[in-house]
Amino acid sequence: MTDRLSAYAPQALAVLRIVAALLFILHGTQKLFGFPATEMQPPLMSLFGAAGVIELIGGLLILVGFYSRIAAFIASGTMAVAYWMVHAPGSLYPTNNGGDAAILFCFVFLYLVFSGPGAWAVNRK
Repeated sequence: MTDRLSAYAPQALAVLRIVAALLFILHGTQKLFGFPATEMQPPLMSLFGAAGVIELIGGLLILVGFYSRIAAFIASGTMAVAYWMVHAPGSLYPTNNGGDAAILFCFVFLYLVFSGPGAWAVNRK
């Protein structure tokens, strides 16, 4: 059974990459364009604005699988910084400080750095 499932590992990895990228892009569009609707609209030339640019552009690169290892490395680092600078000071526990998504993004993208993009990528390197 597991051998049959292993045959679909590249496609499952691609689905993980695509879904994570779509969610990451939403965080970027929220910061940069206010969509989905939010109160947070940071200046572009701020740390949050830079994070929004990385989330949007990096998310698009990861989504299509174009230089996805480099984009995932930058995105992973961005989420590590986001967690330790924004979320961790609020509480020791990620469920209380709202940082659980940042942790998940960080490690999913870190995994993509090592695994590559999987199937359906523009460049599969």
